[in-house]
Amino acid sequence: MAATRAIALCQLIAARKGVQAEVHSNITGLHHNSQKTALLSGFAKTYRKLDDADADLPSEGQKLQIRLTDVLAEVRRQYTRTWDLTASIDETNRHARADVVVDGQTLIPAAPTSFLLYLEKQLTDLHTMIAKLPVLDPAETWRWDGNVGAYVTERTSTLRQKKVLRSHVLYEATDEHPAQVQPYHEDVPVGYWDTIKFSGAIPADRKTQLLERVSAVRQAVKMAREQANMTEAIQVKAASALFDHILAE
Repeated sequence: MAATRAIALCQLIAARKGVQAEVHSNITGLHHNSQKTALLSGFAKTYRKLDDADADLPSEGQKLQIRLTDVLAEVRRQYTRTWDLTASIDETNRHARADVVVDGQTLIPAAPTSFLLYLEKQLTDLHTMIAKLPVLDPAETWRWDGNVGAYVTERTSTLRQKKVLRSHVLYEATDEHPAQVQPYHEDVPVGYWDTIKFSGAIPADRKTQLLERVSAVRQAVKMAREQANMTEAIQVKAASALFDHILAE
């Protein structure tokens, strides 16, 4: 395959979508026309009289509208556009690389464009996931406890009570009447609940830090991809040899 350098990879990529759509439309039209047998048929009919005294009759005919040799030549031209373009993009992608650099530190040296494009989408997904992570309840005071591998609060105590039946003498007993007593319940302290809360969430500032880092890396990957896409394109002519073989007489 002959190859010459001419334009940037990003220009080939920008052109590919439009070229592929146009070629697909043109090939579809060629295919449909090639199935119309009436357009592939023609004739020329002339009249030869036997007796010179007879009248002459006009000639009849139908022009040939489509030749499959012409169709195949156009099919070759159309496919050559997209095949050579795709081959050129893929060949250039083999050489297009760039470093992913964050804060002056090279995280990935000479990353290929295909990986950079993939990584950019993955980092977008990672950013979305981190953005939805729960954070520690700001109403509590938390500290990291390595023994349990989680964040914990200080111990808090709450009083536990139980109801005890009491009675209140409304009227003391007399010789004539018994005492009048009214029962009631009284809350009596019986102990304390000591509570320590645990959380597997992360602090809000840690979440913010992670989001900022992912954003920085994603931006670095995007810049690396754009830099790699500025690689000088290698224009490959791949279709010619293929069609020379396919259409050989």
